[in-house]
Amino acid sequence: MNDFVNAAEAPEFDTARIVRGARRKRATVIAGIATALIVAGGGTALATINSGPDSDTSKPAAMTTATAAAADTTLLYKFDDGATLPIDMGGWSQETVRVQFLKMRVKGEYTKAATGSCKPGSVIGVSPHSPQTVDTGDTVKVTLCAG
Repeated sequence: MNDFVNAAEAPEFDTARIVRGARRKRATVIAGIATALIVAGGGTALATINSGPDSDTSKPAAMTTATAAAADTTLLYKFDDGATLPIDMGGWSQETVRVQFLKMRVKGEYTKAATGSCKPGSVIGVSPHSPQTVDTGDTVKVTLCAG
């Protein structure tokens, strides 16, 4: 019996090759996931750019009340290089607006107005609003819903 046990050769494992294969598979999976995220994010960015205010989609001839309300809550921020960014603050909370103003280095003055159908504490108007631009250091008057 000992002859039979000692006659079989022990299998040899190339552990370095196994580790390299596992690392290669892991790197391929991570690269695939990263590529998918980049493609998804890039598609979202392109969709946002194409659906912006300068897109070639047909626009209605008359402005609806929802569009008019959105125009009253859209802030047109002007960067130092001259580029502008429209920011629709409609429905934002006062705290969210304060955080955004800190990032933009803009001062805010807050007032409340009673309207029929809005969430209390949400933004229902900004002044100046689009098409007027707001620069760094300007003061923006924000009207909040009183409830």
